[in-house]
Amino acid sequence: MHELSVAQNILDIVQQSVPKDELADVRIVRLKLGMFSGVVADSLDFCFTAITAETPLAKARLEFEHIPFVVKCHQCQKTFENDIGFVVCPECGGVETVVLSGRELQVTEIELENERDKTP
Repeated sequence: MHELSVAQNILDIVQQSVPKDELADVRIVRLKLGMFSGVVADSLDFCFTAITAETPLAKARLEFEHIPFVVKCHQCQKTFENDIGFVVCPECGGVETVVLSGRELQVTEIELENERDKTP
């Protein structure tokens, strides 16, 4: 399960990006996750929860923006989206294509609890 090492990398990014004394304030880590990134969102979420339990980041959760698999054909210039990772153009049958999206795995935002949210 490589999601465990991905979760560890996300944890490292958070720890490098947030001052140590504010780690307990992290609530949401937002990610772009491409359909063909090779990462299963549920498994990644499980692993992240497991490695942050009993740490200052125990209240943090992952939030995913799922990015579709999109390809552009060089022959007919059509852009198409599919669910199976097929890179042959459905319009002209062209095989000279380029993947535009769907392989992303990127931390895009780290949200911390506001001071006003902390007051009783």
